[in-house]
Amino acid sequence: MAKISFHHSDGNVDVLDVDPGTSLMRAAVTNGVDGIVGECGGQAMCATCHVYVRPEYLDGLPDIGDDEEEMLECTAGPRDETRSRLGCQLKAGEDFDAIEVDVPDDQV
Repeated sequence: MAKISFHHSDGNVDVLDVDPGTSLMRAAVTNGVDGIVGECGGQAMCATCHVYVRPEYLDGLPDIGDDEEEMLECTAGPRDETRSRLGCQLKAGEDFDAIEVDVPDDQV
């Protein structure tokens, strides 16, 4: 199991244990995490699973692909050039065993 912590601006934290291969977006949507919409179902086509990865978890993540890069230019919340990622592109057990992210206040 991998651990994902979703930090919200109100101080609440959703902590999930997920199976390997589960995307950060799918884990959030399946478990009702506020602030993660996932409108496109994980195809890197909507940017409604935008998150800010906490700095200590950035090393070891895969590079941002062309589709993700394009969608990160369309996020509702401001893009952080260092920390912004799409949750649909990060998979438990492949890209991380544990990760903590901040959820933007706006997704749409």
